[in-house]
Amino acid sequence: QVPLVESGGGLVQAGGSLRLSCAASGSIFSIGGIFSRSAMGWYRQAPGNQREFVAAIASGGRTNYADSVKGRFTISRDDAKNTVYLQMNSLKPEDTANYYCNAAAANGYNYWGQGTQVTVSS
Repeated sequence: QVPLVESGGGLVQAGGSLRLSCAASGSIFSIGGIFSRSAMGWYRQAPGNQREFVAAIASGGRTNYADSVKGRFTISRDDAKNTVYLQMNSLKPEDTANYYCNAAAANGYNYWGQGTQVTVSS
């Protein structure tokens, strides 16, 4: 079972919004407290480019953003649902990429989701 599953991607016009979700599940994150003590993040990769950092949220709620998305994207988490979100507003064509969820889990391992495609048309 894939421990991280992203959803919410799609096609949107420039200036629009999307909300991505990443649900953590399976034997790993079913252990009490693992998710809440894990740092979660979003990365993205456009065709021909390297995967790049977008946003992260620590177990205590502290957030960090790439300069390119500051003021437009918001990362949040719901530990009761083992889910992390990425609210993306004022989307630009250059935000087009496959977006991946990452967990620096409390068990010491790093996990990736399979990605969700975001396409922003001009």
